[in-house]
Amino acid sequence: MTNRNTSSNENEPFLLQPIGKDYLWGGRRLKDDFSKNIEMSPLAETWECSTHPDGPSMIASGIFSGESLREILKRYPEFLGTHPMGIHTAEKHAAGMNPALRGELPILIKLIDAKQNLSVQVHPDDEYAGTHENGQLGKTEMWYVLDAAKNTKIIYGLCLDTEKDVLQKALVDGTIDKYMQKVPIKKDDVFYIEAGTIHAIGEGALIAEIQENSNLTYRLYDYDRVDQNGKKRTLHVEKALSVAKLKSSAKPKQPVRVLRYRPGAAEELLCRCKYFEVHRMLVNTERKQTVRYQADTVSFRVLLCICGCGTISWKDNLLNIYKGDCVFFPANSVEVHIHGQLQMLSIRG
Repeated sequence: MTNRNTSSNENEPFLLQPIGKDYLWGGRRLKDDFSKNIEMSPLAETWECSTHPDGPSMIASGIFSGESLREILKRYPEFLGTHPMGIHTAEKHAAGMNPALRGELPILIKLIDAKQNLSVQVHPDDEYAGTHENGQLGKTEMWYVLDAAKNTKIIYGLCLDTEKDVLQKALVDGTIDKYMQKVPIKKDDVFYIEAGTIHAIGEGALIAEIQENSNLTYRLYDYDRVDQNGKKRTLHVEKALSVAKLKSSAKPKQPVRVLRYRPGAAEELLCRCKYFEVHRMLVNTERKQTVRYQADTVSFRVLLCICGCGTISWKDNLLNIYKGDCVFFPANSVEVHIHGQLQMLSIRG
């Protein structure tokens, strides 16, 4: 990516370089559709904005280029902002109360290519994870569907109230599928997956995921698949059933979305919860027109480009932005000008 940066302002935005994951259910679309130059096959996920120890992002532009986002946030915890989640993380960092949270964002942002079905799984909430997983965060998440094959479905909760022992028996005798609620999906759909909800992404889905900063996944069922070494992946049935919601889930409905227009851009809210807030931005500027953008003192912001290309400029600086690029804005950032034809997810903690 072309970039020049002659200023020394520490609150300037910077490009992030993701890390890849080669889970067996992945494909090639993150390479083909998003130009991810990562030598993995399959390439199942890219962790676009992450400070998690299992896959921290690197900084690819500006005065911090070559350093990890995690290390920079250790050095400048104020980049998180004054939002309660940011304060929570920054205070723990400063007090040394929990090494797992030092220099960490409260969220993690991924791109996911499901060439095959993902495992049927569930994530714990913060209370369970804090007690049983050495003080880690739980995992509530949101999916934005970037693309989906014609008959792609997700699993979203149970279709009827079920007892724990009934699900255990169904896992043994191979009838677990009949308890799962399956929901057809299409491009531009949004799903909020609260911790404790049994779920799975179906084959043919291309997803942007925004979640709590956690890598805790309890697998209930994995279709008896084996990896390249002929081994089945580990299941976590007891833990999964300990945290899973066993009541039937209401069929998810798409949220009411209202586009709000301003010169050169339109924006709509996709999801707001206590962990994160996600908007979709559509930028379409004329030759000399630009759209202003800035992170306030309350929270950092992240822009994930999901379509098109353009530029982000401020003072004497310029970032060229392409589909698949992810840009981090520290809290209280400089104001920038966005120009081009592009769609982005705008995310704040």
